[in-house]
Amino acid sequence: MPYTYDPQNIFARILRGEIPNRTVLETVHTLAFHDISPQAPVHVLVIPKGAYVTYDHFARDASDAEIADFHRTVAKVCALLGIQPGEGGEGFRAITNAGEHGVQEVPHFHLHILGGRPMGRMVARVSE
Repeated sequence: MPYTYDPQNIFARILRGEIPNRTVLETVHTLAFHDISPQAPVHVLVIPKGAYVTYDHFARDASDAEIADFHRTVAKVCALLGIQPGEGGEGFRAITNAGEHGVQEVPHFHLHILGGRPMGRMVARVSE
């Protein structure tokens, strides 16, 4: 079944300039901005400008230029925020949610970059 993109989702509206954001970095294919409800001292969202619903949708259908730009932008954002562990930062967590089980709230692919404190366990362990 093909992915269905909702052009009225909040990130599409941000990309069209209908909703303001606190931009960290913008490139030809990507926008990075501060989350309006941060879950850590550093909480930035990185989104492609194309109409992709989830990471697998982006990885499957985006052009090579979009994919390279997105990932290079993530690296630049981490550098700007001073959180890369190999460059003196204390590290970060990158999270993307997909679909109902992934608890995706906005149907536009986005990567959360969180840092500035220990993040704790990523997922609670389930007893077998």
